Amino acid sequence: MPVAIITGASKGLGRALAAALAARGWDLVLDARGAEVLARTAAEIEKHGTRVTALPGDVTDAGHRAGLVAAAGTLGGVDLLVNNASALGAEPLIRLEGLPLTGLRRALEVNVVAALGLVQEALPLLRASRAGTVITVSSDAAAEAYETWGGYGASKAALDHLAAVLGEEEPGLRVWAVDPGDMATDLYAAAVPDDDDPRPAPADVVPAFLRLLEERPASGRYAAPSLLEAVR
Repeated sequence: MPVAIITGASKGLGRALAAALAARGWDLVLDARGAEVLARTAAEIEKHGTRVTALPGDVTDAGHRAGLVAAAGTLGGVDLLVNNASALGAEPLIRLEGLPLTGLRRALEVNVVAALGLVQEALPLLRASRAGTVITVSSDAAAEAYETWGGYGASKAALDHLAAVLGEEEPGLRVWAVDPGDMATDLYAAAVPDDDDPRPAPADVVPAFLRLLEERPASGRYAAPSLLEAVR
């Protein structure tokens, strides 16, 4: 069975992707900070009949990252690493003039530094896989300038660049930065609590990720809406 590590997997996109992979026979190592919610998520996903290891913790903790990779090694290796855990930097989002630098540091630590740290930890197992893959969850705020999204967007832009360089340095892997588009998630609600416009459910976006895994295009940046158009 292929093995995936998914961070930020107790809710939202991480949970939806984990459930879809489990339904396709993947074994999983799941991370989130909330132990109780993560445990409930793991119990639901285990109903697909695959092995699920749930490890609560903070991805900025090097020991926790090592534990995630060790758990995947116990399951057989690492075929897929999904860096999905994210921090906004401020909740709700605010203009740069008032963005706390501590919040910006937190966004950079979670979205960039921890993501690279987990890649570094998992690289030996990813290289050993026949289909080693890294997915970094990006945002349109990484490529477009939106008022109040400056800190979060800067962190995702940095993550995009790391993914692009990793793809060049590791030609034996597939490295995809994926912009999922707006979704109805707790993260988006915290970012823009006054936005009542309907957003797609995370499960509606997952087919874009599955298409990448099935077709395995070249390393690069992809937008889920475009991938979904092709699926339809």
